[in-house]
Amino acid sequence: MKKYMLFAFALVCFATINAQEVKFGDIPKEALEEKQHPKDPEADAAVLYEKTYLTTRYIEGQGFQLETNVHKRIKIYNKDGFEHANHYIPLYKGSGEREKVSGLKAYTYNLENGKIEDTKLRKDGIFKEKRSEYVDVQKITMPNVKEGSIVEYRYKMISPYIQNINEIQFQYDIPVNHIEVIFEAHEYFTYKKHYKGYFRLTPKETSRSGSMTFTSGTGRNFRNDVVDFTFKVSKFELKDVPALKEESFVSNIENYRSAVKFELAQSQMPNSIPKYLAKSWDDVVRTIYRSEGFGGQLDKTSYFKSDIDGLVAGVSGDMKKAAMIYNYVRNKIKWNGNYGKYTDLGVRKAYKESTGNVADMNLMLTAMLRHAGINANPVILSTRNHGIKMFPTLNGFNYVICAIEVEDAVILLDATNYYGEPNVLPLRALNWSGRLIRKDGSWSQISLMPRKAAQRNTSVSLTLDENGDVSGKQRTQLTSHYALNFREIYTQADKEDYLEKLENSIEDIEIDEHTVKNAKKIGKPVLESYSFVKESQAEVIGDKIYFSPLFFMGTAENIFKAEERAYPVDFGYPWKRKIMMNIQIPAGYEVESMPEATALKMPGNLGVYSFNLSKTPTGLSVVMSKEINSSVITPDKYGALREFYKMLVEKEKEKVVLKKI
Repeated sequence: MKKYMLFAFALVCFATINAQEVKFGDIPKEALEEKQHPKDPEADAAVLYEKTYLTTRYIEGQGFQLETNVHKRIKIYNKDGFEHANHYIPLYKGSGEREKVSGLKAYTYNLENGKIEDTKLRKDGIFKEKRSEYVDVQKITMPNVKEGSIVEYRYKMISPYIQNINEIQFQYDIPVNHIEVIFEAHEYFTYKKHYKGYFRLTPKETSRSGSMTFTSGTGRNFRNDVVDFTFKVSKFELKDVPALKEESFVSNIENYRSAVKFELAQSQMPNSIPKYLAKSWDDVVRTIYRSEGFGGQLDKTSYFKSDIDGLVAGVSGDMKKAAMIYNYVRNKIKWNGNYGKYTDLGVRKAYKESTGNVADMNLMLTAMLRHAGINANPVILSTRNHGIKMFPTLNGFNYVICAIEVEDAVILLDATNYYGEPNVLPLRALNWSGRLIRKDGSWSQISLMPRKAAQRNTSVSLTLDENGDVSGKQRTQLTSHYALNFREIYTQADKEDYLEKLENSIEDIEIDEHTVKNAKKIGKPVLESYSFVKESQAEVIGDKIYFSPLFFMGTAENIFKAEERAYPVDFGYPWKRKIMMNIQIPAGYEVESMPEATALKMPGNLGVYSFNLSKTPTGLSVVMSKEINSSVITPDKYGALREFYKMLVEKEKEKVVLKKI
């Protein structure tokens, strides 16, 4: 009776899991007739239905395997959506074992003269490409794809790597009408679920019974042994998932894509003790530090000892020594453009050949600073393009910098950053936080986000003539990340090309007498100056002239147009911009009216804006100041940021009115 009840319960669970099954090939005619997505008319394509069903199974002689079944149906609305008719299946291959695809079946459906016509995927539409030493990709290119087509495919993937389950996504850059994910974990294995994204993912947890058959003995002693067990079932089901669309000021959109990752945390076979497999951040940091390509490089000193001893001989003060060594490495070693937490060449060879990857350079820098008696340690991090990982993993880090700990402060250095300064890291490294690893193997999490604001201060002397044209001189001072960005562009550019791009960025402006100071004097502000002429900057109507007081330097539109936002606004670093302008008005005119002064402030002092005009003997004086005091503005503050920009744009569009005397 008990077995019967368990069996009945398992049938109910299984029926629940498979309720409302979408049958392969059963394509509704109205779906083919659909011209645009009902909830996202701008969508190029949409996922009509997707189901991913994962289960663990035991194969005698092979052990436990992961079986993943995929069924996906996609609607193509226009030519820009054709790319969604292609599908890529990454297949991991280890030492002798590899993942395999079987049961692939795929069709393209079109509506021809009111009838549904299908085109089957042939072998010439299936390709396998080698992506790396450990990963192949099976590519599916669907046939006969047109505007309005529906493509559908299903397949099974078998993997011997039950601990290596790919991240399962619920959100794409096109809308998803209906998506299901079912994961069955054998009772011998315990998986952790790691979530990311802004959609709340709450699985329905059930269970069902299963059995495994083992054979033993030979001849008359041959027998089959059946072992009963339980599957722990997690089912996710979402409907009407909006497309994940790129927005301005997002560090890496992948950080916000709704997804789940199953991590094998523990295994326990019958009559045995549990085996814990999940790693902690302690495990990850310890493994990296103890590796020869990381910690092993920090112990090597003989290759630079005499050079560094000579460099800092007679120099007093740790900061002076650190500055000299930092500049020495940046000038001695050329970065080859490669990332990595481990060295490519090894510090000794990199020093000899004067080139290396980021780890070669920054581990070398750390070792040299330590040799000079400075408390320096490496900091591992994930770059913006690499994203932020959901759980402890060795692959979570792909970059290393150097940190100097001085009293209560931490100074961050990156030797690959030729035009940077202490605590002015390249944008690629400004990704929330890193992990500083000390000699004893201990570590602490430290913020990578800058606290010091980058400043851009511009002074302008401008003359407005009676035709509405302007001419004048402009001088801009840049510090911190503004200076870094300028130097990276200007020092690498052909000067004529640079001026042409500058003129194009400010429509129809003519620039002359262009000069730049301190372009290569790192640590000093960059000074850029030029004279300019720009036509039609004021509207002349009768005996009056109308113009916006900041002319072409004003904020033309609100860059934050969306009413709501799911992701943080990431400026990269805090910043301040100031414009001080003296305007000489045409002879024979006087100021009839001008915008009133204003001051704006966001909650928590996240943003501050001020705008002031005053009359002078020859015209007007304008002072505009705008600052954002946090690198990241969280979504709950987005409304305030949007309103802040809306008000400052409106203010800068207000007109000064001159009238003829």
